[in-house]
Amino acid sequence: MYKFILSLRYMYKRRISYLAFLAVALCVFIVVIVMTVLRGLVTDFKQKNHNFIGDCVIGTESLVGFPYYEEFINILENQNFVEAVSPVIKNYGLLSPRYSDLNQGVELLGIDPVKHSRTTAFKESLFYHRDNVSNAFVPPYEPNLPGCVPGIDLVLERDERGNYRQFERPFELGLSISVFPLTPKGALAKAGLGLVNTKTFYYSDNSHSGLARVDNSTVYLPFNQAQLLCGMQSPIERASWIHVKFTPDTKLEDSCVKVRSLWLEYKQTLSNKPGAELLAGVDVRSWREHRRSYIAAMEKEQVMMTLMFILVGLTTVFIVFVVFYMIISHKSKDIGVLRSIGVSKTNVIHLFSFFAFVMGLSASLVGAFFGWLFLSKINEIESWLFEHFDFQLWDRTIYAIEDIPNNVEIRTLTVIIMSAIIACLVGALLPSWKGSKLNPIDALQVSRL
Repeated sequence: MYKFILSLRYMYKRRISYLAFLAVALCVFIVVIVMTVLRGLVTDFKQKNHNFIGDCVIGTESLVGFPYYEEFINILENQNFVEAVSPVIKNYGLLSPRYSDLNQGVELLGIDPVKHSRTTAFKESLFYHRDNVSNAFVPPYEPNLPGCVPGIDLVLERDERGNYRQFERPFELGLSISVFPLTPKGALAKAGLGLVNTKTFYYSDNSHSGLARVDNSTVYLPFNQAQLLCGMQSPIERASWIHVKFTPDTKLEDSCVKVRSLWLEYKQTLSNKPGAELLAGVDVRSWREHRRSYIAAMEKEQVMMTLMFILVGLTTVFIVFVVFYMIISHKSKDIGVLRSIGVSKTNVIHLFSFFAFVMGLSASLVGAFFGWLFLSKINEIESWLFEHFDFQLWDRTIYAIEDIPNNVEIRTLTVIIMSAIIACLVGALLPSWKGSKLNPIDALQVSRL
């Protein structure tokens, strides 16, 4: 009982204790805010990449593609762990709006909108045809024209708050797309003046995936027309990727292993067929592996921020150490009295360790509470700052970020609070040990300060 009473007394009576309390509370406050926002951004970015890809992809980075994909799609669709499959044509081309001198390099994705929506979140990214994705490539102003779905940043501008001005229906816009068609061996399929395939598609909808790199450089085309445009229709029909979505009750890695095994078996049966050499570069990857080059950068930033806050934690340990050293130096008589009535050295260490625990717990709870309170209002605060001072944490005209993530996870909060308590215990350890070594006779001397 005396440990609890003395701990409270030292905390409230010694003003220097306020310094350690504020240091711990402020550290927890900052860490809760920054780690919550950063973790939310990374999690949201990963989820958007997952939605864009699906669960698994089979394919090659070669612009030539690979043949015999239809038979393997049939094999996948007969597996009980596969929910949906979508073939994709991937290539690069030059986009030129009609009656304009502007030219822009874009990534072309040829898809079947219905199959691709079952496999990915393509349907949710559309604005006009979300309820009828089968008509995604049908321009409402002229249904007989070939349609395309450009990334939203290719056709609409984003305002300072990150919002797009969508119209009642897509405006009439012809987009000329030019591509170099390739043979299965990677050579140009055409020669002379006509070596480029050019076709005009018409704006039928826009896709907002939430990924800036995708939304400002991707154009979706009907699968068959993209296949013809890129020269993948002859002499052997080819595709670039097969996107796969697994059933909800399956594990991602285990399912990818099964797909990889099926692919290796299927590839062996095609070893003597024309174009079988193109299958050598085909790989099976999970969505994480496929988008690793994009995700790794944000994960590295998260690790760097974590290391920075570990250094902040070490600073907190040093502050607690100094505060406890000064408290114990001025409380030598208390220690002498306790030792003279039979309190052991171990119990003296326990006393100040309990003091450190109470301080760490109370300070971290206060810091966590105000951190949570600030996060619950962070978007309103940013809106107020933007309205009055034109300040934004991220420029929404550049970054594809909507609201600032503010969902505090209990697990993250628990780890932060436990870390703060451990930091206080570590900071108090050496001063407590030194205090326990005091000789009761020396500590009770009248002349001793």
